[in-house]
Amino acid sequence: MKVLVVTNDFPPRQGGIETFVRSLCDELPDVVVYTSREPGDTAYDATLPFPVIRDRTAMLLPTARTTQRAVGLMREYAADRVLFGAAAPLGLMGPALRQAGARRIVAMTHGHETWWAGLPGARQALRRIGDAADTLTTVSSWCEEQIVPALSPAAARRVRRLRPGVDTHRFAPGCGGEQVRKGLGLEGVPVVVCVSRLVRRKGQDTLIRAWPRVRRSVPGATLLLVGGGPDREYLEELASAAGIAEAVVFTGAVPWADIPPYIDAADVFAMPCRTRRFGLEPEALGIVTLEASATGKPVIVGDSGGAADTVKHGETGYLVDPHNPVAVGVRIVELLTNAQHRDALGAAGRRWVAEKWGWERSGAVLRELLDS
Repeated sequence: MKVLVVTNDFPPRQGGIETFVRSLCDELPDVVVYTSREPGDTAYDATLPFPVIRDRTAMLLPTARTTQRAVGLMREYAADRVLFGAAAPLGLMGPALRQAGARRIVAMTHGHETWWAGLPGARQALRRIGDAADTLTTVSSWCEEQIVPALSPAAARRVRRLRPGVDTHRFAPGCGGEQVRKGLGLEGVPVVVCVSRLVRRKGQDTLIRAWPRVRRSVPGATLLLVGGGPDREYLEELASAAGIAEAVVFTGAVPWADIPPYIDAADVFAMPCRTRRFGLEPEALGIVTLEASATGKPVIVGDSGGAADTVKHGETGYLVDPHNPVAVGVRIVELLTNAQHRDALGAAGRRWVAEKWGWERSGAVLRELLDS
């Protein structure tokens, strides 16, 4: 099979969906990617073992021009399968690509399709996308529950789970955390790490609000916030107002390839993500939580959307109320003050991810869907 991947979510742009789509490309036998422009894309694309065609725009939309370009790429590269990295809205090109010769079309859904499923107009568009595809995939049980009611009965029967995977060789205990701690002056200090864009949905502000309580129980405990984003100034002001500015370290943006050592620097990984905008902005899953488990860290994750699928509560970490800094702080203190329990949860998490969340398993599912 030759697969044309049509997506806006592709590196060097960073994010969970970008990681998901890029890693799946490695699991396909023959692939060509059609995606949008991104700063630094020329240098990045030169490192890849497959062709990447960048559109002139910073965002692909299902316009007549974009559809015609996708059809042309199918013919140029003799592609007979199509994978939409995110179903909405690019999946609306499905009928045209089918007419151009696509034998199988798979459209992946993530968090944003859940709000498409709930809004008039967008719901009808999602239904059309489902009817045009051979399969719609979902990343979590919660996402499936939200999306399926918007689909036609026939499309609903074709929905399949396609979960992301984790590279347990890159994300492994001892993958560079000591060097990160040394570089940041955190040697011998209890450290809680959150790796994510600095946006309200990820809950870094909840961690900062919890931190005075954490410091009273665990003197010297430091919160390491890894990532860039629009909320940095707000979070810095919040930490300063709480009198804990010296206890919160901001790294700024870190390339995804360099992330494993930052997770390995943690005693505990915490991301109390939450659903915002009246349910329209949930956490679809949270690959970084699984990467933290693979690194042998106990995880604390907010109960939002499909995030519950990334933790076995009480076994690999804890699911918490992301709106309750006190409850979050209690769990953090529990893990920072009980090394035996902390290590047991981390070891259980690594075993679970290695067994259930490998990219080989995800790739096998996708190849089956494209080759049926």
